[in-house]
Amino acid sequence: MRQTSRHLEKDRSGSIGLVAEEAEDMWHAYNLIAKGDLLRSTTLRRVVTQSSTGSTDKTSVRITLTIAVESVEFDAQGCMLRINGRNAEENKYVKMGGYHTIDLELNRPFTLTKEEWDTVALERVTSACDVGARADIAAIVMEEGLANLCLVTTNMTIVRQRIEVNVPRKRKGSSHHEKAVAKYLDHVYQAILKHVNFDVVKVVIVASPGFYKEQLLEYVKATAVRTDNRAMQQALPKFLLVHCSSGQKHALAEALADPTIQSRLAETKFAQEVQQLSRFYATLAQDPAKAFYGFRHVAAAAERAAVETCLVSDELFRAADVAKRRQYIALIEQVRAQGGTVLIFSSMHNSGEQLNQLTGIAAILNFALPELEDLEEEDAAAAA
Repeated sequence: MRQTSRHLEKDRSGSIGLVAEEAEDMWHAYNLIAKGDLLRSTTLRRVVTQSSTGSTDKTSVRITLTIAVESVEFDAQGCMLRINGRNAEENKYVKMGGYHTIDLELNRPFTLTKEEWDTVALERVTSACDVGARADIAAIVMEEGLANLCLVTTNMTIVRQRIEVNVPRKRKGSSHHEKAVAKYLDHVYQAILKHVNFDVVKVVIVASPGFYKEQLLEYVKATAVRTDNRAMQQALPKFLLVHCSSGQKHALAEALADPTIQSRLAETKFAQEVQQLSRFYATLAQDPAKAFYGFRHVAAAAERAAVETCLVSDELFRAADVAKRRQYIALIEQVRAQGGTVLIFSSMHNSGEQLNQLTGIAAILNFALPELEDLEEEDAAAAA
């Protein structure tokens, strides 16, 4: 996702211009656009014109239209959104209040205006626009004098920097080869510092033919110690060395297929979400007073500052009921303020579908709250 403009007021109202550039971005757009928002984009409109002789002619005209959103449909196969609503601005071809459906496709700019850009919506814009903020895996494929530093997300691989340094052959009595190798390794090290966010990245794959990967790791260790870079020193266990045939981007597929890294890839964001959901189910079975689901129970636990991990489905933030959406946003902000962890699950994944079957929100607690189980009895009695 690329942000083209941002105009927000102190009360959080305003507009943000965006362009969806990848298939994953359309899912982000689907979660951002809500009923009541204003959407401005180009679209095709069938126009009927009448000549002086009385004959009519139907043509398609591309226009820029602003509609008040009433419904949004996500077409995963066609990778597009169908947004239906009423025209909200004077237009030559569409009367005020007239219905129109905008088909939002990849690489088509749009501007979204909201009465309030809440925390969840702004966080989604930030994560969608910053590839580094959502890339769990960093990879460096290298050979002598060539390296490609990549970030790997759920749906795509992005080359953030390509490093090329001319490395001459070794010659007796000459240090040119060693100096060029040192320069090459330093360029790769600086690229790691610039592009890899170790707060997000769980694994750094270093792949090469020969011993270039070992050379780089030794250089990274020595330079981190020499420059007293504590963050890099702490990140060294995340580095994983594997073999590949070259330093070209396509060689990354060989590295990712290496069986020695499969267990490490289990630490990525999606796998963490699956792990936390499994942990919730295990806690619910073994110690039910420390695991609850449903808004009322999770909110009651948050009031007691007991929530360790809150699992939330992104489907809840697409609610047409603004008051209900605000309730969930206030709840996750409360959990974060108390030092708890909030994981927002994609309902496009199996883990998100499972969470939706548990009302879309669940929590693992820091300590047991057996009194919350009484709420279930009260709910059952009220239902009876």
